[in-house]
Amino acid sequence: VQLVESGGGLVQPGGSLRLSCAAAGFTFSSYTMAWFRQAPGREREFVACISSSGDDTYYADSVKGRCAISRDNAKNAMYLQMYVLKPDDTAVYYCAATPIWGPTRARYYDYWGRGTQVTVSS
Repeated sequence: VQLVESGGGLVQPGGSLRLSCAAAGFTFSSYTMAWFRQAPGREREFVACISSSGDDTYYADSVKGRCAISRDNAKNAMYLQMYVLKPDDTAVYYCAATPIWGPTRARYYDYWGRGTQVTVSS
């Protein structure tokens, strides 16, 4: 199993960024996919998740209205488009997979990527 995040980087406050997650080694289209993030000194935090079909999504209140999660099952890929980024969005962003729908706690996710750093700073 492999999950590989990409697309992180340095962005100014108010800017946008699109993260990608490439999956391999499991039946991607059968899994709920999610994004989590972890800032230095803080616990890993749920950001958003998307159902196996892509029909349902759920967002943390902290990013609602500023993020859009999507997936392409034909490409075994998931994305997170982020808008109006704030310094508080600075964190390592991880993609994760679970066979059940909608958990927001990290312990319910079976597979994890290594993360991509997002830094929001002027």
